[in-house]
Amino acid sequence: MEIRWLEDFIALARTRHFSRAADEQHVTQPTFSRRIKLLEDEMKVTLIDRNTLPLSLTPAGDVFLQSAELITRQLRDAKERCQEIRKQEESQVSFVTTQTLFLSFYKDWLEPFCESINLDMDVNMKSSAWVAADFVNALVEKQCDLMLCFWHPAINFVRGLDDENYEYLVIAQETLVPYSATDEDGQAKYTLPGSRRKPIPVISYTENSFLQPVIQHHLQRQREVPQLHTLNENLHSVSVKAMVKEGFGIGWLPERLMSDNLEYGKVALAGEKQWHIPLEIRLYKSRFNQNPNLVHFWQKVMTELKLDNRP
Repeated sequence: MEIRWLEDFIALARTRHFSRAADEQHVTQPTFSRRIKLLEDEMKVTLIDRNTLPLSLTPAGDVFLQSAELITRQLRDAKERCQEIRKQEESQVSFVTTQTLFLSFYKDWLEPFCESINLDMDVNMKSSAWVAADFVNALVEKQCDLMLCFWHPAINFVRGLDDENYEYLVIAQETLVPYSATDEDGQAKYTLPGSRRKPIPVISYTENSFLQPVIQHHLQRQREVPQLHTLNENLHSVSVKAMVKEGFGIGWLPERLMSDNLEYGKVALAGEKQWHIPLEIRLYKSRFNQNPNLVHFWQKVMTELKLDNRP
């Protein structure tokens, strides 16, 4: 049974005339009459008394009319709700970021900013488990509108966005800093550069993370070669942080993620400034994404950054 048959029947019940009902349904009368007959065949009962003038409904037709009106009304309401959901989804700004940036930057800056401009940001929390390349793929394959990530020349994963199809904003500066748990005297348990006789255990990142290529790039360019041995590899800074705090070794961590811990004295800097690595926090989007809320958001962020950068 087709929905249009129900609509045909309702039109016929209202007009009591095949020709006028066919005109309302924008079909020829033969086509309309055939569809009414198909409906009756499907129901296995006569719904229209064709021997009266004007036409009338049979007792079965009266009962069927109530159901037809209810069904079509429910379908119409469901369609409207579905369209509203579709429009809402299209107007939402979908967003992905790393677990580290979600905890250390999104919650503190981006979420309050979105609330201030009354924007509903749809955050894909599954992305917190992604490796670095997954973020770039999500933007390229249009699975998200925005990507917030760390940037450094050594992060090869992001180079796929360095063409004219994408644009970015530098939202903030960040620094990767080596940290160590403190000893009984409140001093760093481990300090760079270490020695060959006693290399420093390091809590490292996996190769497919954003930060490991950055650290490797920086260490390879130091005059003084650090003496390190990798104790453990992790995808997320939170995991590195936990092991550093427990005293297993040093780890390079975003400064924002560790600000409170330094105040409590449980961790300390594990090296001088030569071991600190500058990063950018960037927000990427496609130049061709015309989501009106995304366009509005991007303009507002640009305005906010301009105000922040004024002398």
